[in-house]
Formats: sequence, structure tokens, C-alpha cells
Amino acid sequence: MEGDKKVIFSGIQPSGDLTLGNYLGAIKNWVKLQEEYECYFCVVDLHAITMKQEPKDLRKKTLEVLAIYLASGIDPEKNTMFIQSHVSAHSEASWLLTCSTYMGELSRMTQYKDKSKKNGESIGVGLFNYPVLMAADILLYQTDLVPVGKDQLQHLELSRDIGERFNRMYSDTFVIPDPYIPKLGAKIMDLQDPTKKMSKSEENLNGSILIMDPPEVIRKKVNRAVTDSLGIVKYNDEQLGVKNLMTILMTLTGMSIQEIETKYEGLGYAQFKKDVAEAIVAELEPIQIKIKEYTGNKAYLEEIYKKGAEKANFVANKTLRKMQKKIGFIPR
Repeated sequence: MEGDKKVIFSGIQPSGDLTLGNYLGAIKNWVKLQEEYECYFCVVDLHAITMKQEPKDLRKKTLEVLAIYLASGIDPEKNTMFIQSHVSAHSEASWLLTCSTYMGELSRMTQYKDKSKKNGESIGVGLFNYPVLMAADILLYQTDLVPVGKDQLQHLELSRDIGERFNRMYSDTFVIPDPYIPKLGAKIMDLQDPTKKMSKSEENLNGSILIMDPPEVIRKKVNRAVTDSLGIVKYNDEQLGVKNLMTILMTLTGMSIQEIETKYEGLGYAQFKKDVAEAIVAELEPIQIKIKEYTGNKAYLEEIYKKGAEKANFVANKTLRKMQKKIGFIPR
């Protein structure tokens, strides 16, 4: 029965181009989760506008992210896929939760601290406040589990704190969510600087493989990936570049660390890099073809996000009405 399934909520921002890191760290795992869980997969466009977006690009990218979900194998019959701004409960619940969140909590968020170092006083309030919107996203669906990379754990902890505080102040309203950390491929690193995560906002274009990169571009980027002078394929923290490429290969092929180390023993890096590149191309090429088909069919995408928003609105508004009632608002 559907009601017996645990609920999962996750979403990706439609800002910039999605990377292999987004795909292996999040979307590929979602495809497995859809069989066992009641899943809400959202395109979080409200989060995207914490930084200035070009309106026409935002519209295009929002539909592209939805197309990537579908092309990767997320089934609209089994999951609720929707655009965040189509469910106004996210914005409303975010304000209600903001009123019981502390400045101190938000100013301790690592992402905010990093960005405020760069921007100083002119950092947007949205960037400061967006963890509360993230809490609203999650809590509205009575979410049990949130698939997160290690870099988002702090925000999920805050979501739990905010939910627990509301429950204490007004009686039980929310399920308090737990993190779901995938065993493999949870964090794909930058190909040029393997000390940091592969990111869609990175200046150095060679550091990230984009989901829409053509095969020859993928091969070139993997070939240029930073390794070391040891020439040995080993999985350890002294060889971060090699370790990252091994993580990519393991996640794509299911090979174990041992199998990869044995296969490339005494072979140096050329063959290893070539095989990593081919594994990425083999995975992404069929997805790219489907993405182009979906983005070319706006009517179908519209059908999916409208149907998704209908279901999401029903569930989210139920929670929002509970919140409003407990706070003391007069019902509409």
C-alpha cells in the first residue's frame, strides 16, 4: 500500500548546467529509491533565485532539469515530480518557520559563511535565509528521509531542529526527517582540484563534466583530469585525483576497488583514464538523446509538472493548514 511507504523528498536547483556530480551523487540514486519509497522530486526554482538569474535561462533550465529527471529513469507514474514555485505552500511555510528560527543558527551555516566572505555586507537575505525554505520543502511532505551529500548535512540538521522546535511550541506537526546517505558516489570531486566537490558554478570548465557534454568533450576533460606522478591506480587519500576517477568508475560499472586496482596494475594512467571516459560516455549518451526528446516536447513536460503540482499541493497544503491552525490563524 502506498501509505505504508516511507516518504523521500529531494530537489535540484535549475541554475547553471547539471554535472556528472549531480547525476551520480543524486539523480542515479533517486532512480533506485523510487521502487521502495513515496518520492517527491522537485525542481527548486525558488532556491535558484537566491542568486540573480536571467529569466529566460531560468525557464529553460527548469524544464531541462525536469527532462533530465525523466531521461535518467525517474518514472512520473511512480513519483511526484513538480516545480517548487507551483506549490505556494513552500513560500508560506517558509515564512511561518522563519519566525521561529534564530539568527545565530543561520549565521553558523558554512555555505552562508563562505559566501558572505566573498560578498561582505551585500549578501542577499535569500542566501542567509534559504535553509529555512529548505526546511519548509522537507517538512511540508512529512518526509522520513532526505538523500543528501555530506555538504548538505548541516542544512538537514537545521531542518530537524526547526521541525522539532515547532513540534515543541505547538504540539506534534511534523515528521522529523533523517538523512539518507548513499553508499557510493555520494560525492564526485572536481577533476582539476579533487579537494573540492564537482560544481556547476565552477570557473574552470575542465573541472566539471556536464550531463549535456558531447562525448569528445568528456574524453578531453577526463584526459586532462589531475592525477599524480606515481602512475599507480590506488584508492587512497594521498592520490585524490585517482581516487575520484575510481569513484566515478565504480559508481558507473559496479566494479569494486579491488577489481579496479587489479585491472590497472602496472598499466599507468592512460588506459585507466580512457576507460573512465568511455564509461561516462556510455552512461550519458543515451540520457542526452532522451533529454533532447523531452525538451522538444513542452506539452508532455507541462502535463507532468501540472500533475505533480496537483498532488504536491494537496499534501503540502494539508500540512500548511495544520501549521496555520496551531499558530492561531483564523481558517480561510
